[in-house]
Amino acid sequence: MSTDEQAARDRPIRSFVRRQGRFTPAQREAFDTLWTGRGLEADGSRLDLASLFPRCDRFVVEIGFGMGYTLAELASREPRTGFIGIEVHRPGVGKLLALAEERGLENLRVFCHDAVEVLERALADASLDAVLLFFPDPWHKKRHNKRRLVQPPFVELVQRKLKPGGLFHLATDWEDYALQMLEVIESLPGWTNLAGAGRFSPRPESRPETRFEQRGMRLGHGVRDLLFRRDAPPDQANSASTASR
Repeated sequence: MSTDEQAARDRPIRSFVRRQGRFTPAQREAFDTLWTGRGLEADGSRLDLASLFPRCDRFVVEIGFGMGYTLAELASREPRTGFIGIEVHRPGVGKLLALAEERGLENLRVFCHDAVEVLERALADASLDAVLLFFPDPWHKKRHNKRRLVQPPFVELVQRKLKPGGLFHLATDWEDYALQMLEVIESLPGWTNLAGAGRFSPRPESRPETRFEQRGMRLGHGVRDLLFRRDAPPDQANSASTASR
């Protein structure tokens, strides 16, 4: 491993750069009035997902949900899935809280905190059925590429939080970031690319078309989806194989 690669692995993972944004009056009101019922505090305690979502049998996290339209749509479609959104942009959090209230989404909760800390501290290993990462900051200038979220330590963290067979679904409209995502994840053990090695997946019908995607298409950017399944650890896979004989 080169010195640069080692430095990238040792650098603390951050899922965001905090940017200031102005609340609209509606977003501010939603944030102030709805947080208590729908917000989750990053206080270091582990979530009991079954208790948090008693009517759900699947659990999904979306990292960086922006203004929340996609996450609200997914939660509307899948009432038996408990969704947790993580976002640091407070106006976006306010917007999603308003959408959740308007649609009566009892299967949706929100963190306004760094996603890496939430994954590490609030969520148990092997507790999630899927992790979604749609259109993360591309840090498109070459000198800033090292700030991209999809690096080996982050991917390994996601892998720990997924159940065996769980899905890591990524999408981006930046080709070079898509290629980096593909290279990083395929370089690590324990993943299966559902499209086949070295290939991108077509957008599944389960992923709503996002506003970022529509914008990227207008700008002539192709959108690429990556779907990776967390493989069962070897001891579990061997046990399952033996039991089936």
